[in-house]
Amino acid sequence: MKFSENWLRELVAIDADRAALVHALTMSGLEVEEVTPLGEGLDGVVVAEIVEAVKHPEADRLQVCKVDAGRGEPLQIVCGAPNARVGIRVPLATVGATLPGGIQIKAAKLRGVESYGMLCSAKELGIDADASGLLELPSDAPVGKLLAEYMGLPDASIELKITPNRPDVLGLHGLAHDVAALFGSEVKAIGTTDAPVTASASRPVRLEAGADAPRYLGRVIEGVDATARSPLWLAERLRRSGIRPISAIVDITQYVMLELGHPMHAFDNDTLSGPIVVRHADVGEPLKLLDGSEATLDPSFVVIADEARALAVGGVMGGLDSRVTDATRNIFLEAAHFAPSAIMGRARKLGLHTDASHRYERGVDPALPKRAMERATELILAIAGGKAGPVTVAERLEDLREHVPVLLRHARLRRVLGIEVAASEVARIFTALGMGVVEVADGWRITPPSSRFDIEREEDLIEEVARIHGYERIPTHVPAGEIALRAEPEARLTEMALRDQLAARGYFEAVTLSFVSADLLKTWGVDEGQVPLANPLSADLAVMRTSLLPGLVEALRHNRARQQDRVRLFEVARSFHATGGAPDEIGRVAVVASGGARPEQWGETSRTVDFFDLKGDLDALIAHTGEPARWSVDAGDLPPWLHPGRGARVLRDGRQAGFLGALHPALAKALDLGPDVHVMELALEPILSRRLPSASRVARFPAVRRDIAVELPEEVSWASVEAAVRGALGEVLTEIRLFDRYAGKGIDEGRKSLAMGLILQDASRTLTDDDADARVADAVGALEKTCKARLRG
Repeated sequence: MKFSENWLRELVAIDADRAALVHALTMSGLEVEEVTPLGEGLDGVVVAEIVEAVKHPEADRLQVCKVDAGRGEPLQIVCGAPNARVGIRVPLATVGATLPGGIQIKAAKLRGVESYGMLCSAKELGIDADASGLLELPSDAPVGKLLAEYMGLPDASIELKITPNRPDVLGLHGLAHDVAALFGSEVKAIGTTDAPVTASASRPVRLEAGADAPRYLGRVIEGVDATARSPLWLAERLRRSGIRPISAIVDITQYVMLELGHPMHAFDNDTLSGPIVVRHADVGEPLKLLDGSEATLDPSFVVIADEARALAVGGVMGGLDSRVTDATRNIFLEAAHFAPSAIMGRARKLGLHTDASHRYERGVDPALPKRAMERATELILAIAGGKAGPVTVAERLEDLREHVPVLLRHARLRRVLGIEVAASEVARIFTALGMGVVEVADGWRITPPSSRFDIEREEDLIEEVARIHGYERIPTHVPAGEIALRAEPEARLTEMALRDQLAARGYFEAVTLSFVSADLLKTWGVDEGQVPLANPLSADLAVMRTSLLPGLVEALRHNRARQQDRVRLFEVARSFHATGGAPDEIGRVAVVASGGARPEQWGETSRTVDFFDLKGDLDALIAHTGEPARWSVDAGDLPPWLHPGRGARVLRDGRQAGFLGALHPALAKALDLGPDVHVMELALEPILSRRLPSASRVARFPAVRRDIAVELPEEVSWASVEAAVRGALGEVLTEIRLFDRYAGKGIDEGRKSLAMGLILQDASRTLTDDDADARVADAVGALEKTCKARLRG
């Protein structure tokens, strides 16, 4: 939220300079994001009137102007602004002045014509970004008066970063209460007496949206001058708050929103038909909005309507057809209260973010509509004229929130803050914040105003004391007492250990959004059980991910598009799956790799990453579980996103734990990726479980190695061979090593040869050659029986 520093100082006396004010606001939780000084160093700038303007004899785009600066004789100024013309009053930087940009004004010749000063735009004066032409002042601006004095300069535009729990400070009057508490001052009352009712015109109102819109006020004002120009003080306050003045009536509704924090809207009353109806939209109901966009609504929206059509989206934006124009003579002014839940996310659904929705979805004081109505009426009658009719009030009192007093105890305040805050100081703080304070035996009973949605329990009140008293005044103490350390179970690896292992193998950790596009999940074929979001950030982030791989591959694709040829990423996170109730969250680890198997170097021939590189990474992870025998891979029952000839299913104890391999060519093409993208995704819990480490004696007896080569069908996997050998030899086999694979000349078609080393060792004795030969015979027999193998000579 932006606001004018001078405007704030008019609402509350601040005995501090700008730097102290900014520091106090930030330290109280109202973070100041930016301070923009306005109109500093304008001592030599005065109000002037152009009394003559003729074309420059040597330049088509320049004019030679005679300017009355209140000094008797007019000054000659050469000016190139497109809006320079006779009769307008504009700022004049006189000779000797120095403008905020460092421009020094001197007498000069422009194309042979003398010029004694410079007529200025708002940007040149440092009060606005508009450089399209001269800053035009009201026709009654006093000629010769210092511009700074006339416009209330210097000033500053201060921008705050307001947290969602403090909607009360989205209006200057609410912010003034915080400032008054910080500086020991009082908020000055804003004159909002009831406007005189001098007309009888009114329009009935019906509430049909239930608790979503429990209060609505409306008033007809007849005979307004919609072409009236906002006075300088109002237009400047809007401009310094980041809002461009448009017309008097629109500007007044914006001004009241900034001053009190309550959004308002004005309709052209002559375009309305019958009573005003506050209701939910019909399915597919159309409405053309003020910005010209076409909205298609649904029953989740609250609309302001008449008998014929919807006029506005409640709490978001008005409609184009009922807007106030220069031809408007009678207006219907509204001030409504909407429940935050009825407005939350509705603007995003329409691709909008408005000042009104920003306030309503956080919560607007339900007591403000009456006050805002009278304040806006007062300003309209004073600036645009007209006659005000009676205020029509429609409300559902049972749906309006009641603020319950909250007890704050002396002892609890002292215990939480660790310091003693004087009782008089506590009472002063809450009184300055606009809260009701009643002293009781053990503390205070505090009644928050209707604007403070964030005050619900004792801790909320303690926070108010802390931030106003000053966080920097609360000493820092080291906690006393013993801190219990959580023991990590030895039978489980930590997620950090898993991350360390992947990082050690050359992968970079990525953190991707849990939200993805529904179309992306459909492209992957993993859209079953997806969890849609009620209020998505955008259409591309509309569902929760059911797998980590789509988002991680998108990150890889973005890297590839930025000339990163070798990409290796991993992520440890959760996937989400619809179950009918709360979604299931499943921990997963995912890996993606593309490009070279090794970084580019001179000592090794470059090659592209393949299935076996990823399988090696899997084996490294499995090794840390201490139970590699429980893990296996097979090529059956692969998901549609994996290459059928270069993918595998990962099993633990025969149960599916994940997948790895190359992306399916069709998917890689759809994602605009090459054929070298390899992925792996595993369930987190199985890969984190490990066998409890145990010590064993160093073997007393030597090991024996026997090498064998067997011929067997091509389709028989190494996992099946290893399982057969281990099953036949038992504990005597300490290790099996595959060191050769051959297919070709001398081997029947459809068969292959595997050569392996068997490491045999007995814990109780030395194995003899006969013992070793017998074990080899057992292994060959098992392979012949289960794998259709035969021993090669």
